[in-house]
Amino acid sequence: MNVNGIPMQAKDISDYLQAHPEFFDENPDLLAHITVPHPQNGQAISLTERQLLTLREKLAQVQGKLSELVGFGEENDMIAEKVHRLSLSLLLADTFESVNHTVYMHLQDDFSVPHVLLRIWNSILKRPSEEFIEVSEELRFFAADLRQPYCGPAQFPEILDWFGESAEHLASMALIPLRRDAQVFGMLALGSEDPQRFFPEMGTMYVERIGDLVGAAVLKQIG
Repeated sequence: MNVNGIPMQAKDISDYLQAHPEFFDENPDLLAHITVPHPQNGQAISLTERQLLTLREKLAQVQGKLSELVGFGEENDMIAEKVHRLSLSLLLADTFESVNHTVYMHLQDDFSVPHVLLRIWNSILKRPSEEFIEVSEELRFFAADLRQPYCGPAQFPEILDWFGESAEHLASMALIPLRRDAQVFGMLALGSEDPQRFFPEMGTMYVERIGDLVGAAVLKQIG
């Protein structure tokens, strides 16, 4: 574009209009005659119409984001309610067997986790049940090194063996260390056939809280 023989770039025009906001006030008829292509169909529309379209697009984006945030909030509320129900049931459990039953029942029925397993080691009082089956030293070190629950692909052979025939169908898992102060004394393992049920980028706040609740309830019964 040339003005009086002087070449001008789009940025020059943009800079001029920003520096002189009174330009369109001084030239009101110009707005009525300038047209631009419609963003969808390419038909000529006025600058005012184009501005309205832009505002509608921004409003739709804001509304979409708000709906997404409301959805996240509602989902968090539902999870919090489930954690609350689990907490109450664990408080009422007065034996290790009832704690164990409560964990399996709530996680499978309320949280819809298809596969749940509990493993305990370094306990003072053991039980003749699969929860106390010996685990390898390598697994103990792995659990002790977890600073937060592992969420991701189902890929640890020893842990997969815990799930028996279901292991070959598992696509993702959450491994939650159970702690006595700083010492890990067991693990809660959750498995799913859905590869997106437990994934590395997921938030683990509620998963960690479940681990804290289960760990405290187990310790209360077995020391």
